[in-house]
Amino acid sequence: MESATMRVSSELHYFPWPQAIGTEARGIYNNGQAEGLTFWAPNINVFRDPRWGRGQETPGEDPTMSGKYAAVFVRGVQGYATAGAINSSDLEASACCKHFAAYDLDNWKGVTRFAFDAKVTAQDLADTYNPPFKSCVEDGGASGIMCSYNRVNGVPTCADHSLLTKTARGDWGFNGYITSDCGAVAIIHDVQGYAKEPEDAADVLKAEMDVNCGGYVQTHGLSAIQKGKITERDIALHNLFTIRMRLGLFNGNPKYNRYGNIGADQVCKQEHQNLALQAAQDGIVLLKNDGGALPLSKTKVSSIAVIGPNANNAPLLLGNYHGPPCISVTPLQALQGYVKDARFVAGCNAAVCNVSNIGEAVHVASSADYVVLFNRGRRSIGWNWGSPGCRSTSSTA
Repeated sequence: MESATMRVSSELHYFPWPQAIGTEARGIYNNGQAEGLTFWAPNINVFRDPRWGRGQETPGEDPTMSGKYAAVFVRGVQGYATAGAINSSDLEASACCKHFAAYDLDNWKGVTRFAFDAKVTAQDLADTYNPPFKSCVEDGGASGIMCSYNRVNGVPTCADHSLLTKTARGDWGFNGYITSDCGAVAIIHDVQGYAKEPEDAADVLKAEMDVNCGGYVQTHGLSAIQKGKITERDIALHNLFTIRMRLGLFNGNPKYNRYGNIGADQVCKQEHQNLALQAAQDGIVLLKNDGGALPLSKTKVSSIAVIGPNANNAPLLLGNYHGPPCISVTPLQALQGYVKDARFVAGCNAAVCNVSNIGEAVHVASSADYVVLFNRGRRSIGWNWGSPGCRSTSSTA
């Protein structure tokens, strides 16, 4: 059984990172460099299928762990204390837990995330897929939830009154806004066929979804009213304006509000950069170390060949859903600072390898003490060192 001491220790361990995110978000906003303060994070889907390509965004496979992570993340971003009662309605920034619910498939055997229908028992929903979101709301005080692309037992999550209204708002007491994932309303008719007419997709409003990320409701909303599918009463704005008020967006100059003392000096501060470094270090997993080659000795290694287009590609480090980094250090730059004689050859122009220079890469590699190969991106590639070109493989080198 987990003790209170263990629980508090876990919460304190996670807290500095989301706290830094909330502080920097408010600092950027106060400095006039951001238009809003709503962040569609964290991703807290339970990750139990390695075929899902977004698993690296999530806390993992354990619902309890994911729930604790969600609560601490939300508290940090929104400006609350680590634990205990939420004693303020003001928001430093707004966090949004996603993707609700039972969402963990991208594209498998012809089934895409847009058409996927998750068959989930009531017990598995209660024991596995809902707990992280329940904790996000009840323990974290989240101000946003995102409904997912998929269906759960035949019903699109964004149109599921039981899921959004009865469970989230009713059972958990959620009082924030609910947004669709981008394009999730359109696919209710266009892909899933759940809505027989485009106007039927407006059922999402009856389910108390507040934001359509996309233009489907805007396009078909008026005709849905004219056809009697919905009424103007279904188009509720109070949740959206409540969050904007809690963020202080109507209170004039942000510098005179509760979080007005957070300035540009809080953005990219050294303390936060240290946290980013620690997160990277804690997140690295060494899968293989044949012959104990790592770590490389700074005194014994005199030369190193750095091969691959990804070795000196700073934008590739950012993945997606990113803002401008405080500083970028490519693998090549890091190795050049570690070994004096670090020689770089791209070998290919990109991961797809439309243009190659394998001969030069082989020459440089054969003349160095060690070779470090960076050849992975959105597509796996491997070099056929015996031929003048590249070939696509499933290599993990």
